[in-house]
Amino acid sequence: MDRRTFLAWMVGVVGGAMAAATAVPSAIYLMSPGWLKRKESWVNIADARGITRGEPVKVEYVQRKRDGWAVVESRSSAWVYTTDGKKFTAYDPHCTHLGCAYRFDRDRKSFVCPCHTAVFSVDGKVISGPPPRPLDRLPAKVIAGRLLILPEIEKGVS
Repeated sequence: MDRRTFLAWMVGVVGGAMAAATAVPSAIYLMSPGWLKRKESWVNIADARGITRGEPVKVEYVQRKRDGWAVVESRSSAWVYTTDGKKFTAYDPHCTHLGCAYRFDRDRKSFVCPCHTAVFSVDGKVISGPPPRPLDRLPAKVIAGRLLILPEIEKGVS
C-alpha cells in the first residue's frame, strides 16, 4: 500500500469515528423521551376542608404532563366523596358502561348516567343499568390540608 492510499484510508477512518462520536449522542438525546417511562404524579385538586361531607362534589383541576420536552396542561375533573373529612374517595367522572359523563342526583342520592339509565350508589356500586362494574376510582390522599389525587384509574371491582 502506498502512502497516498494509506492517508486516504486514515482520513476516512478518522472522519467516520468523528461522525459516530457526534451522531450516537445526538441520536440518544433525540430518542430518549420515548424510552423514559414516567409515572404519573399526584395532582393537588382542592382544599380538603372545602369538600362537603356526606355528598359527592365535582372538583375541576388542571393536570400537567410532560410530553417529550413540552409540558402539556389539560383540564379534568373528579367526583370526590367523604363522610368524615379525613378519608376521601375520588371517582373518575366517566360511566363504566360507555364512558359518558354522569351527574349526582341529590333527590335520589345516587350518581345517574343519562346515556343508558345507569345508576350508581354514593360508594360507586352499580344499582341499575348496563354498567359491567362499579365506578372507577382515583387514588386520593390528604397532605397538609390539601386533597391530592393520582390520575391513574383503579378499575372498579364487581
